[in-house]
Amino acid sequence: MSLSRVTVTAVRNLHPVTLSPSPRINILYGDNGSGKTSLLEAIHLLGLARSFRSTRLSPVIQHEQLSCTVFGQIDLVEGGQCNLGVSRDRQGEFQIRIDGQNARSAAQLAENLPLQLINPDSFRLLEGAPKVRRQFLDWGVFHVEPRFLPAWQRLQKALRQRNSWLRHGTLDSASQAAWDRELCLASDEIDSYRRVYIQTLKPVFEDVLSHLVELSGLTLSYYRGWDKDRSLKEVLDSSLLRDQQLGHTQAGPQRADLRLRLGAHSAADILSRGQQKLVVCALRIAQGHLVNQAKRGQCIYLVDDLPSELDEQHRKALCRLLEDLQCQVFITCVDKELLRDGWQTDTPVAMFHVEHGRITQDHRSEA
Repeated sequence: MSLSRVTVTAVRNLHPVTLSPSPRINILYGDNGSGKTSLLEAIHLLGLARSFRSTRLSPVIQHEQLSCTVFGQIDLVEGGQCNLGVSRDRQGEFQIRIDGQNARSAAQLAENLPLQLINPDSFRLLEGAPKVRRQFLDWGVFHVEPRFLPAWQRLQKALRQRNSWLRHGTLDSASQAAWDRELCLASDEIDSYRRVYIQTLKPVFEDVLSHLVELSGLTLSYYRGWDKDRSLKEVLDSSLLRDQQLGHTQAGPQRADLRLRLGAHSAADILSRGQQKLVVCALRIAQGHLVNQAKRGQCIYLVDDLPSELDEQHRKALCRLLEDLQCQVFITCVDKELLRDGWQTDTPVAMFHVEHGRITQDHRSEA
């Protein structure tokens, strides 16, 4: 699967543009502030209906414009095409179109256009709050386990009901017991999907990481969100008074985490910035392999400022791993010479120059 055409209108400083990317490697080069990252942001909008650079829509939409729009044409692995369109306005409203039909949720976009992002904020996967790592984990489970989304939706509904009761005491004992039962059932189901996924991910991650850097003693483990030796019902019963005092449920899948450690220490406290970047890249590339196994090459990678904090050896190793995924990749850099070489001669590589928001393709840039 690959984006064969992308049309962007009114996203940040980008002039209206229609691109025909390579199905494999696409390199966007130009000075800082030229608009390279904005194109990645536009593709991210197309896949998730939101930006990775800002939680607010106002900075994303071009000055004096009421909305921004991104259209994409996808060439499917099994043949045929899929057309996606996303429009967002300054009030936060969005419209999603899939093959000419209105779609109700961003989950439908994500299903059609699985995206992996590697950018300077990727360090947050190691250094950030557990929520960041849960999102990483659930992205992978969502794309390989079709039953995950309905279970996750049931969990969210049960949590909302229980938390409302904890704050306001509006449920009778029978209703409370029913929602606790639903919460426990959905939680156990989600935990089982996550556990299977991590067991599959770990060996792939370790193999990918071994091609990038030697980090003896690095371990990846999964914490499910409550005591591993007790059922969730037992934990909820024993912590009821505390939950009521706080007004929310403390234990459950909403508290799950991934833990990366070097010996007895958090990996984020020990590793250098360059090593952290390589670990995060290995995690995201490993996820891409699992998605490709489940969905036959459907993952697309957005890599912002790939050369940053990586020497030539690690840069080339990362490029080889991205190339081995046999999927579409969009990479930004300032100096195109750092990424021009190192690809196999039969790998299609397209070079795009970005200057003051204008994007032009280099002639004969595709191998």
